[in-house]
Amino acid sequence: MPHIRNNGEPAYQRIQSTIVKRLEKGLLKPGDLVDSERELARIHGVSLMTARHALTGLEREGLVVRRRGAGTFVAPPKIHFNKLMSYTEEMSRRGLAVSSRLLSIGVIENEQEIAARLSLPATSRLVKVERLRLGEDEPFAIETCYLSADEFGDLTEARLDRASLFSVLEHDHGLQIGHADEEIDATAADAHTARLLGISVGAAVLRIRQQIFSTKAKPTIYVLGLYRSDRHKLFIRRFR
Repeated sequence: MPHIRNNGEPAYQRIQSTIVKRLEKGLLKPGDLVDSERELARIHGVSLMTARHALTGLEREGLVVRRRGAGTFVAPPKIHFNKLMSYTEEMSRRGLAVSSRLLSIGVIENEQEIAARLSLPATSRLVKVERLRLGEDEPFAIETCYLSADEFGDLTEARLDRASLFSVLEHDHGLQIGHADEEIDATAADAHTARLLGISVGAAVLRIRQQIFSTKAKPTIYVLGLYRSDRHKLFIRRFR
């Protein structure tokens, strides 16, 4: 029978709540050593089994990593794709320091498939923005965004290494973003992707292709994102 507090909360959940609160306050950061089972049992006045149960639950949720012979460590942060928001908004919501490295920006032509996804003529000129996304100074993703150059040509002058693309479009262009259609699959990292993300060539990466619409139902942004699979979690809730 699990150890129960007087208020009815199982002791293992109390331990988990304590650790989660320390994470949220920044008192524990990715890579930090978490108290051992024995230390947690002593601090909270519970059995080793209860302390072990608490850490196992946190590991299952991806919050900690247990390394045999070394201890339990705070896991690298993960992004949860549950709501349409910019990378900057998502990382900030999770209390993580976010930055971007602008890899390339310019106007391109002859991208007929992408133009079609934006409901543009095949010969349309497109703004292409490629950025390396970082969280806590670690590479998380490579994102390449495409927009109409006729409408958003001035983006080539924007400081998109410091600002959110969503924010620039909303504030400078009056664009209201409505929803996105997404295609999600896995692919293997080529040499370019592996070098930027700090992973092995051929390692699995999560590929997300987004067709982002304005509130007027007009396709406005096409995004190709390649995400480190060990840094992201896709949560899906299904109803019947």
